Amino acid sequence: LASTSRILDPRIVGAEHYNVARSVKAVLQKYKDLQDIIAILGIDELSEDDKLTVARARKIQRFLSQPFFVAAQFTGREGKYVKIADTLKGFKEIVEGKHDDIPLQAFYMVGTIEEALEQAQRLAAVK
Repeated sequence: LASTSRILDPRIVGAEHYNVARSVKAVLQKYKDLQDIIAILGIDELSEDDKLTVARARKIQRFLSQPFFVAAQFTGREGKYVKIADTLKGFKEIVEGKHDDIPLQAFYMVGTIEEALEQAQRLAAVK
Protein backbone atom coordinates (compact mmCIF):
# COMPACT_ATOMS: atom_id res chain seq x y z
CA LEU A 1 0.00 0.00 0.00
CA ALA A 2 2.89 2.31 0.71
CA SER A 3 4.62 1.47 -2.58
CA THR A 4 5.87 4.41 -4.56
CA SER A 5 6.91 2.32 -7.55
CA ARG A 6 6.68 4.20 -10.80
CA ILE A 7 6.62 0.95 -12.74
CA LEU A 8 2.94 0.47 -11.95
CA ASP A 9 2.01 2.52 -14.95
CA PRO A 10 -0.44 1.38 -17.64
CA ARG A 11 2.14 2.26 -20.31
CA ILE A 12 4.59 -0.18 -18.71
CA VAL A 13 2.50 -3.02 -17.27
CA GLY A 14 -0.57 -2.67 -19.49
CA ALA A 15 -4.05 -1.38 -18.75
CA GLU A 16 -5.47 -4.61 -17.31
CA HIS A 17 -2.54 -5.17 -14.92
CA TYR A 18 -2.70 -1.55 -13.83
CA ASN A 19 -6.47 -1.60 -13.25
CA VAL A 20 -6.42 -4.88 -11.33
CA ALA A 21 -3.51 -3.73 -9.16
CA ARG A 22 -5.23 -0.44 -8.40
CA SER A 23 -8.48 -2.16 -7.47
CA VAL A 24 -6.63 -4.62 -5.20
CA LYS A 25 -4.81 -1.74 -3.52
CA ALA A 26 -8.12 0.10 -3.06
CA VAL A 27 -9.71 -2.90 -1.31
CA LEU A 28 -6.67 -3.37 0.92
CA GLN A 29 -6.59 0.35 1.77
CA LYS A 30 -10.29 0.35 2.69
CA TYR A 31 -9.65 -2.69 4.91
CA LYS A 32 -6.76 -0.89 6.57
CA ASP A 33 -9.01 2.12 7.17
CA LEU A 34 -11.63 -0.14 8.79
CA GLN A 35 -9.24 -1.91 11.16
CA ASP A 36 -9.61 0.63 13.98
CA ILE A 37 -13.39 0.38 13.81
CA ILE A 38 -13.15 -3.42 13.81
CA ALA A 39 -10.80 -3.35 16.81
CA ILE A 40 -13.07 -1.04 18.82
CA LEU A 41 -16.60 -2.07 17.82
CA GLY A 42 -16.10 -5.46 16.17
CA ILE A 43 -16.78 -6.59 12.65
CA ASP A 44 -20.50 -7.08 13.35
CA GLU A 45 -20.96 -3.31 13.60
CA LEU A 46 -19.80 -2.72 10.02
CA SER A 47 -22.19 -2.13 7.14
CA GLU A 48 -22.80 -5.05 4.79
CA ASP A 49 -20.64 -3.36 2.13
CA ASP A 50 -17.79 -2.93 4.60
CA LYS A 51 -18.09 -6.56 5.72
CA LEU A 52 -17.80 -7.58 2.07
CA THR A 53 -14.73 -5.38 1.67
CA VAL A 54 -13.14 -6.98 4.74
CA ALA A 55 -13.88 -10.49 3.45
CA ARG A 56 -12.43 -9.71 0.02
CA ALA A 57 -9.35 -8.04 1.51
CA ARG A 58 -8.68 -11.07 3.68
CA LYS A 59 -9.00 -13.33 0.63
CA ILE A 60 -6.59 -11.09 -1.26
CA GLN A 61 -4.10 -11.34 1.60
CA ARG A 62 -4.35 -15.14 1.60
CA PHE A 63 -4.12 -15.26 -2.19
CA LEU A 64 -0.86 -13.30 -1.95
CA SER A 65 0.61 -16.29 -0.10
CA GLN A 66 1.58 -18.06 -3.31
CA PRO A 67 3.84 -21.06 -2.62
CA PHE A 68 7.40 -19.96 -3.41
CA PHE A 69 10.22 -22.38 -4.15
CA VAL A 70 12.49 -20.76 -1.54
CA ALA A 71 9.85 -21.23 1.15
CA ALA A 72 9.15 -24.91 0.43
CA GLN A 73 11.35 -26.09 3.30
CA PHE A 74 9.37 -23.93 5.74
CA THR A 75 5.87 -24.45 4.38
CA GLY A 76 6.09 -28.05 3.27
CA ARG A 77 4.51 -27.05 -0.05
CA GLU A 78 6.22 -27.21 -3.40
CA GLY A 79 6.84 -23.87 -5.03
CA LYS A 80 4.91 -22.93 -8.16
CA TYR A 81 5.36 -20.65 -11.08
CA VAL A 82 2.21 -18.69 -11.82
CA LYS A 83 1.73 -16.72 -15.01
CA ILE A 84 0.99 -13.03 -14.58
CA ALA A 85 -2.24 -13.46 -16.55
CA ASP A 86 -3.39 -16.15 -14.08
CA THR A 87 -2.48 -13.97 -11.11
CA LEU A 88 -4.36 -11.00 -12.55
CA LYS A 89 -7.38 -13.19 -13.30
CA GLY A 90 -7.47 -14.42 -9.71
CA PHE A 91 -7.22 -10.99 -8.14
CA LYS A 92 -9.76 -9.51 -10.54
CA GLU A 93 -12.27 -12.24 -9.71
CA ILE A 94 -11.76 -11.77 -5.96
CA VAL A 95 -12.22 -7.99 -6.19
CA GLU A 96 -15.30 -8.39 -8.37
CA GLY A 97 -16.85 -10.74 -5.82
CA LYS A 98 -16.97 -13.79 -8.04
CA HIS A 99 -15.70 -15.95 -5.17
CA ASP A 100 -17.48 -14.37 -2.21
CA ASP A 101 -18.96 -17.77 -1.37
CA ILE A 102 -15.56 -19.51 -1.18
CA PRO A 103 -14.12 -19.94 2.34
CA LEU A 104 -11.14 -17.83 3.32
CA GLN A 105 -8.81 -20.75 3.98
CA ALA A 106 -9.17 -21.95 0.36
CA PHE A 107 -7.08 -18.98 -0.80
CA TYR A 108 -4.04 -19.78 1.33
CA MET A 109 -0.89 -21.05 -0.39
CA VAL A 110 -2.40 -21.66 -3.81
CA GLY A 111 -1.01 -20.57 -7.15
CA THR A 112 -4.09 -19.85 -9.24
CA ILE A 113 -7.71 -19.08 -8.56
CA GLU A 114 -8.58 -22.50 -9.99
CA GLU A 115 -6.44 -24.08 -7.27
CA ALA A 116 -8.33 -22.04 -4.68
CA LEU A 117 -11.60 -23.41 -6.05
CA GLU A 118 -10.20 -26.96 -5.91
CA GLN A 119 -9.08 -26.32 -2.33
CA ALA A 120 -12.59 -25.08 -1.50
CA GLN A 121 -14.06 -28.33 -2.84
CA ARG A 122 -11.62 -30.37 -0.73
CA LEU A 123 -12.54 -28.33 2.35
CA ALA A 124 -16.25 -28.83 1.68
CA ALA A 125 -15.72 -32.59 1.32
CA VAL A 126 -14.05 -32.74 4.74
CA LYS A 127 -17.03 -31.09 6.48
